[in-house]
Amino acid sequence: MSTTKSITIPEVALIAVTRGAIGFGAGLLLANRFKGEKRKTLGWTLFLTGLASTIPIAAHVFGKKSTAAVTGN
Repeated sequence: MSTTKSITIPEVALIAVTRGAIGFGAGLLLANRFKGEKRKTLGWTLFLTGLASTIPIAAHVFGKKSTAAVTGN
């Protein structure tokens, strides 16, 4: 049996921002467009911040009570 989770628009936006931070941080770590030390510092900061913020957001979203469809007779 599957359950349905509902999330709000702000929760979707928060998830998108954290995914973006992780992606942008990883991109900076892999790119060579900026000076080495600044690029690495910014890249690791964005990557780890996005990764660390994912845990409480996921716990919030997946810890919510599931909404079951109610069928009337």
